[in-house]
Amino acid sequence: VQLQASGGGLVQAGGSLRLSCAASGSILGYYVIGWFRQAPGKVREGVSCASSSDGSTYYLDSVKGRFTISRDNAKNMMYLQMDSLKPEDTAVYYCAMSRYGVTCPYYDMDYWGKGTLVTVSS
Repeated sequence: VQLQASGGGLVQAGGSLRLSCAASGSILGYYVIGWFRQAPGKVREGVSCASSSDGSTYYLDSVKGRFTISRDNAKNMMYLQMDSLKPEDTAVYYCAMSRYGVTCPYYDMDYWGKGTLVTVSS
């Protein structure tokens, strides 16, 4: 399965973006989905995760209340709604999923998409 993230761009602080991630095949059997990001000069970090196995979700503390993860199995899509964006959210964002993960947070993803750049101006 291949993943392709899209929806990044340049936005002013306080604005919103919705990232999308399209899978080339069915995502039904992939219980954990996640979004990660990597800012320049920094290590990659987990932003959000959702498990259809146990219903758990995870959000990085700095994005809680602003970001929402979701999936649409019928469309083989996952999303990250990002509101009230801040300059510190600037990063390349990656989608990922795992067939074997059970609960969130989860980092040992099986498939990764190419990133999409989000730039938040102050």
